[in-house]
Amino acid sequence: MVLPNQLTVLRIILTPVFIYFFLQDDELSKQISLGIYVVAALTDWYDGWLARKFNYITSWGKFWDPLADKILTAGAFLSLVYLGVLELWMIVLMILRDFIVTIIRGYADYKGASFPTSRYAKWKTFFQMFFLYYILVFHVLTYTPIITQNYGDILVLLLNHDLIYYSTLVITLITVHSGVVYIYANFSLIKKLFD
Repeated sequence: MVLPNQLTVLRIILTPVFIYFFLQDDELSKQISLGIYVVAALTDWYDGWLARKFNYITSWGKFWDPLADKILTAGAFLSLVYLGVLELWMIVLMILRDFIVTIIRGYADYKGASFPTSRYAKWKTFFQMFFLYYILVFHVLTYTPIITQNYGDILVLLLNHDLIYYSTLVITLITVHSGVVYIYANFSLIKKLFD
């Protein structure tokens, strides 16, 4: 197995490790979880760079690399649902959209078709990732005594329930809409894949 694919497997393996530490109720575990998440996310950038630079592009990698990203992201979002930070129904909609589109694209690659990622979908990913990092970082900081003692009031504002709820709602709407747009724009090609 080429190195980029090994990094993809590592990202999948790190997901439950991240979840375990993130769900612990102490400062050190929270910090470890954030470190694991950052390392796992960096493997996504690095395996893509390696694959392009050294032409390590494989059918296996084309399918599993984006799926591994979705597994990691879904694990983080669902952990935040478990902790009561995010609403389950919104996260389920986002996860379903991302997995459906990822599987369609993976199957298209397998069949030799190409469904390029739209600019809209790239913006969707940017908003999702920015929001996820925002919550992860500030959630972890709430377990850091020196931060809470000096900046507790600011953290309360930054993690305000209404702010988080409506931000999640907007991102959910963008995510679902981008999925509908993607499927509609590629409907004829998708139909051919399953004929």
